[in-house]
Amino acid sequence: MTTPLFMLRCLQIGLNIRDLDLLTVGLVNDMFTEKANDESDDYSVRATQEDFDNF
Repeated sequence: MTTPLFMLRCLQIGLNIRDLDLLTVGLVNDMFTEKANDESDDYSVRATQEDFDNF
């Protein structure tokens, strides 16, 4: 990942330069991945209570 791409990802999840003093690159990547997952409604299989009980 290049620096400009990293800064773009930070901007997309609402982080500023001051926030980056408290976060690692890996944590920022995880936050961006979770944001992308939250925006996706395209789950092919949704777990039911029976699935959780079997787990």
